[in-house]
Order: sequence, then structure tokens, then C-alpha cells
Amino acid sequence: MADFDEAIWRKSSRSSAEGNCVEVAGSLPGGVGVRDSKDTTGPILVFSAKSWRNFLSAVRQPD
Repeated sequence: MADFDEAIWRKSSRSSAEGNCVEVAGSLPGGVGVRDSKDTTGPILVFSAKSWRNFLSAVRQPD
């Protein structure tokens, strides 16, 4: 399990003004963390770097 105590979290540049967004912590040993920006002490989903790249590639594909 990755240790996210020292993680640097960032929000998407496409985040809504109302704060409905996720934060991502990348470049960590053990994977990429994703959390709800409104609940920073809540659960963190952890993906392998490869899985995260595949996800980003899929969502960036035009319809």
C-alpha cells in the first residue's frame, strides 16, 4: 500500500467552480492516488501507473 502522507495533491484544470472534483497524487512509489477534494481525509483509490495512463488515454479519446 502506498504511503500518501507526503503526497502532493492536484486538482484537474477542468474542475468545476463548485468544488465537485477529484484530486490526484502521482509520481509515487506504489501508484497513483485519487480522492474526493471535498473529503481529503476520506478513502483514497490507488491505481498502478499503467492503469492510470490507460484510463487517461481512454477518457481523452474523442467520441
